Amino acid sequence: MKFFSSILITFLLFVCNCYSQGFLHRDGQKIVDGNGKNVVLRGLGVGGWMVQEGYMIQTGAFAGPQYKIKQKITDLIGEKGTEEFYKAYKANGITKRDIDSLAAWGFNSIRLPMHYNLYTSAIETEKGGQNTWLEEGFEMTDDLVKWCAANKIYLILDLHATPGGQGKDAAISDYDDSKPSLWESAANQDKMVALWEKLAQRYKDNPWIGGYDIINEPNWNFTGTNQNGCDETSNAPLKALQVRITNAIRAIDTHHMIIIEGNCWGNNYKGMFPLWDENIALSFHKYWNQNDTASIQTMLNYRTQYNVPIWLGESGENSNVWFREAISLMESNNIGWAFWPMKKIENLAGVTSVTKAPDYDKLLNYWKNGGEKPKPDFAKKVLLQTAENYKMEHLTIRYDVIDAMFRQVQTTAVKPYKKHSLPGKVFATEFDLGQNGFAYSDKDVANYDGTKFTQWNKGGKIRNDAVDIVACTDKSTNGFQVSFIEDNEWLQFTVDVKKQSIFDVIVRYSSEKAGGKLYLEQDGNKISERIELPVTGGETIWETIVLKNVKMNQGINKIRVQFEGGNFNLNFLEFKTAK
Repeated sequence: MKFFSSILITFLLFVCNCYSQGFLHRDGQKIVDGNGKNVVLRGLGVGGWMVQEGYMIQTGAFAGPQYKIKQKITDLIGEKGTEEFYKAYKANGITKRDIDSLAAWGFNSIRLPMHYNLYTSAIETEKGGQNTWLEEGFEMTDDLVKWCAANKIYLILDLHATPGGQGKDAAISDYDDSKPSLWESAANQDKMVALWEKLAQRYKDNPWIGGYDIINEPNWNFTGTNQNGCDETSNAPLKALQVRITNAIRAIDTHHMIIIEGNCWGNNYKGMFPLWDENIALSFHKYWNQNDTASIQTMLNYRTQYNVPIWLGESGENSNVWFREAISLMESNNIGWAFWPMKKIENLAGVTSVTKAPDYDKLLNYWKNGGEKPKPDFAKKVLLQTAENYKMEHLTIRYDVIDAMFRQVQTTAVKPYKKHSLPGKVFATEFDLGQNGFAYSDKDVANYDGTKFTQWNKGGKIRNDAVDIVACTDKSTNGFQVSFIEDNEWLQFTVDVKKQSIFDVIVRYSSEKAGGKLYLEQDGNKISERIELPVTGGETIWETIVLKNVKMNQGINKIRVQFEGGNFNLNFLEFKTAK
């Protein structure tokens, strides 16, 4: 009897611990936990895992939706090889190590973009309106929520690719316009409702499920002229389906928060009010616009008028400057956020980057332009290496992005990007981590225009700050250089001087135009002469020039390299003790 009592006590303790934070839910205009504590969701969308989008794997120009990507792969390596690739791709795409890392970096939530076809079969293969359930998607979700719970992270389920597809922007939802869409098929809508019922049944008692984001970025014209639904005024079919799904979920699950999205990629809420459930939050998506109150005023008005929480369910694909501004704006208005995406091949504007496999460009070139077809064994090897590169241990971690999302939101203080001890060499690309105007100064800092793209890092290499970085071919290099330097920009470096010294500073630069000028500054005071940089004869022709007699005190020094004139490239500064 004591044995069974012990088991019962252990079980009850487990249940109490599991439920201690309770379910996220609406409390007026706030999202709170089970104890009524306000929760600001700081999240990341794990896009590309269950739903591939072409731009994430560099096939967007010729294969955006996943079904087209899969066709391209099957053409090269056959159905069996394709199954082997996708098995490895999904196994490596998100693992416990990924979730452990996100928690360590500061994220408290994850948005899971789901593809319906991992959970149930397409209507084209069903008979008599039945629903065939597939365990793969549920098992992937079970694993993910288990890893999230272990890290006390909320998991928000997001139906990203619905049966039939919910938008004309095909890559987002894997929409195939040769088949009936979600909006053109009662069978697809029935299947979507059944899927949410199945998910609710499975997760109704799990408090680490943060909410049900029932339809991602619908973009469809019901009565308007804009194909993505941006001029819709009623959105009647969208509201009707979301009401139906909500009612179906509520018949099973009364705990979890329902998250709804408007038309036009989640932002057109005309006709969606009044709301129909007491535990609803509104999601909106924000890309490539200003980070001022005016940019979110419509959503703020909805929050006040309808007494409902709002959540930035998707944002990203911009510079560190933009990230910090956007997150500061959200959190100052008590709005949670989820940035996008976690993994992408050669990803600059994300927390991680997947390294492009050797010879992957040969596959891309064939898929895009035709020509000689790569042999199956060769193509399979490249694709399996691509899948292998998705493992966390192979990723490049973008610590500058993480710093911008968390530390830079709280402070203007800078921190070293890398330890620099002097005497020694300091590469230009290793300037401090911090905000523009504090760690560096650059004029093109973010993309604020959705119609005309502005590059912030014109070279697109190694850092997502506004400083322009390109590959470097000089004989002595860390692989990269600062380029596109403009007048009056600057870089700051935190350096540790071993003992008080007078240095000669060797400046390694290249230029094909006259006008380059620079000097060193500390605490607002010049500590070197100003030098003009003679033309070297070309962008890849490197020369050195010396700043003499630069006095620096022992210990930590913060040195700014002031570019009084631009039109040159900078590789490194080498501090040598003057003789």
